[in-house]
Amino acid sequence: MNIKFVVAGFVLWLWSASATEVVTHPAVSMDQLTVTQLRAIYSMRQQNWPDGKAIRVFVLSAKNPVHQRFTKEKLQMFPYQLDRIWQKITYSGLGSAPVVLTSEQQMREMVANTEGAIGYIENSDELSKLKVIEVSQ
Repeated sequence: MNIKFVVAGFVLWLWSASATEVVTHPAVSMDQLTVTQLRAIYSMRQQNWPDGKAIRVFVLSAKNPVHQRFTKEKLQMFPYQLDRIWQKITYSGLGSAPVVLTSEQQMREMVANTEGAIGYIENSDELSKLKVIEVSQ
């Protein structure tokens, strides 16, 4: 067996095992978002769901590996770019940055218990109280 295929398979397995999932409160009416819509939400430009309910955005700290993967995989941008957007909004007085949480467990709890909430977690079996949102191009 070719060692390159074994290594490539292992790397793909590791990557898929640590993929991030976009999750929302179960009452959110959306089942799918485009990358553009997700960027608008996380850059704080879209503040309401289509049904008019306010979007509550939750994130992990910029140094958290899950946040870094989410930003690169789902938003297709670098974490520092997102931080700059939030700083500009906050310091100009045009809005506020998302709520920063300390752990994935806290993310699960806050999203599950906050109407209109959106967040992200690693693939997990603990999705019973959350709604997974598909992200498409």
